[in-house]
Amino acid sequence: MKKISKIYVAGHRGLVGAALMKKLQNEGFNNIICRTHDELDLTRQEAVEAFFKKEKPEYVFLAAAKVGGIWGNNSFPAEFIYSNLTIQNNIIHASYINNVKKLLFLGSSCIYPKHCPQPMKEEYLLSGHLEPTNEPYAIAKIAGIKMCQSYNRQYGTNYISVMPTNLYGPNDNFDMETSHVLPALIRKFHLAKLAAQGHRDDIQKDEKIFGPVPDEIKESLGINPSTNKPLSQSTIQPKVVLWGTGKDLTIKELAETVDRVTGFDGDIQFDTSKPDGTQVKRLYVSRLNDLGWQSKIELEKGIKETYDWYISSIP
Repeated sequence: MKKISKIYVAGHRGLVGAALMKKLQNEGFNNIICRTHDELDLTRQEAVEAFFKKEKPEYVFLAAAKVGGIWGNNSFPAEFIYSNLTIQNNIIHASYINNVKKLLFLGSSCIYPKHCPQPMKEEYLLSGHLEPTNEPYAIAKIAGIKMCQSYNRQYGTNYISVMPTNLYGPNDNFDMETSHVLPALIRKFHLAKLAAQGHRDDIQKDEKIFGPVPDEIKESLGINPSTNKPLSQSTIQPKVVLWGTGKDLTIKELAETVDRVTGFDGDIQFDTSKPDGTQVKRLYVSRLNDLGWQSKIELEKGIKETYDWYISSIP
């Protein structure tokens, strides 16, 4: 991509989309286009095709999606499969029709089987049954991968799929019902700390890769983040790239880390009646490491930055 290249970031207000926008702008890319949901409903095919026909983006980052934690996925399966299938189908097909040079499709590591061998490798896709609580979302993301691969195969397009592990960071969703586990824990511990301190009014007001790390996105696009020059073709992997740290931890360990970061001084209780989701999900990240990238932000530091952002965002 050149500094003047026309770049469309779909989902620019979300966790990953906002981080991509910030990174691109900081590096001098000055021809970025984006639309809010009110300006462009990505589930409406006619509207998406009209937008692409008018704007003619050269590069597309497809970070728009309906996402959520176990409760959200399990409670609204129809919304998760419909919204995600429709959004990605519309954008990928419109990209093909309008000759987009390169597209990056962002998925999720939940596309892999519930009882997947550990660590999970790219080639384990479709090798077993999915986790039931997020199966509709996972199927939609699998369809997006296969759509990119199919368009590459039939039309010679250059569409890449990146499957990150559980992301977190600024601009995350902290709703305790629909969010993922980490932002929900951050909010719970924060509210518990306020309650212990007697700040009832504040409670009423307040309504494991760190999010802003798009260097690996650049690598999966075939760009060396250090030099901003193309990687050699032998290095590029135009398939599925798993994006993670290669490390895992238990929910208990995660809760204890959030406990330390937030400064909560109390007991932690676990409700074992709730669904667990996938028991173990550790990614085999050699393909990403071969591209020259490894995680640089330790979990506790990332949680601290996320917690600080969350505090600053409270009205």
